[in-house]
Order: sequence, then structure tokens, then C-alpha cells
Amino acid sequence: TKNNPVLVGDAGVGKTALALGLAQRIASGDVPAEMAKMRVLELDLMNVVAGTRFRGDFEERMNNIIKDIEEDGKVILFIDELHTIMGSGSGIDSTLDAANILKPALARGTLRTVGATTQEEYQKHIEKDAALSRRFAKVTIEEPSLADSMTILQGLKATYEKHHRVQITDEAVETAVKMAHRYLTSRHLPDSAIDLL
Repeated sequence: TKNNPVLVGDAGVGKTALALGLAQRIASGDVPAEMAKMRVLELDLMNVVAGTRFRGDFEERMNNIIKDIEEDGKVILFIDELHTIMGSGSGIDSTLDAANILKPALARGTLRTVGATTQEEYQKHIEKDAALSRRFAKVTIEEPSLADSMTILQGLKATYEKHHRVQITDEAVETAVKMAHRYLTSRHLPDSAIDLL
């Protein structure tokens, strides 16, 4: 079985929030026993690439990250904008990119990942690489309904109230969702409604 889901959906539908939600559920113990000791770490490829000037620097950094994760055995690696692994790190006197460095560990099953990307980027980059795409289980994330978006915003309400030192009524949540859906048609729920709130 493929233990590496890639969350595919439009910007703003909650792909990254789902990965963060997984981390929160693990931290609160609200997961099956086999996941209880896991933790979610995000791979920031820009930081990995930064400062790599010499041939082999990037590969060495990536291989060290993979080795540490495999030795730990309790890490789920979150890669937001998964398509960026294609080409990342190549060009520094090397043709090896992050995708090709990750493939062996993904094939061995010693690296657990959750990726997130859009449908367009998935088709353009991930799907075209058969060796990479077969390592991931595509999970399509649709835009939530108005009712689901209201539930999501209700769940975020206390955090926003505390942060902004305001009180947000249920009516404000409902209005934000309805107005975002009606007037911010170029964006997706729940992100558009969160910005309005």
C-alpha cells in the first residue's frame, strides 16, 4: 500500500490545514495507537537549497535529512507545494534534484510523507514521473461546502478572538462564509472566508 498521500486541490481549500490538523491530532493523542508517537515535520526546500554553492552540497543535505528521518522512524515529512521537489537543487553542477534523492527512500518505504499541491501542478510535474507518482496516493481535496466552511470557521473562531482580542459572533462567521462565496468567486472556501473574518 502507498503510505504517502499527496493532497491535491485548489489553492485555499485546506490542504496545508489538513496536514497541520494531523500534527495537532497526533500531539493531542487523537490518533490510532500506531501513530501516537509520530510527529509531523515540514521540509522547507528553500532552506535546504540556500547556501549550497558546491557540487554535492544539496545532495549531502538531503541525504542527511533522509538518514535522520529513517533512523528516527517516527517522522512524517510534510512537503507543501510537493511539485517543487522536481528540479529543486539541480543546476548546482548537478542533475540530481530533490525528487530523485527522495525516490529510493520512498521506494524502500522508510520515508513517510504527506505532500500537497494543486491539480495543475500534480499533472504537470508529479504525474509525468511514473517512478515518483507510484510512490504517492493521490487524495483529491474538494472545496468545502458552505456548511462545512462555517464549521471550519467556528473551529478557528476562538483562536482569532484571542489573537485579535475581539469577540466574533456566529452571525459574523455565517456572513463571512456567505459573502466570500458570493463575492470572492476567484478564491476558494474556506480560505476566502477566513480572510474576510
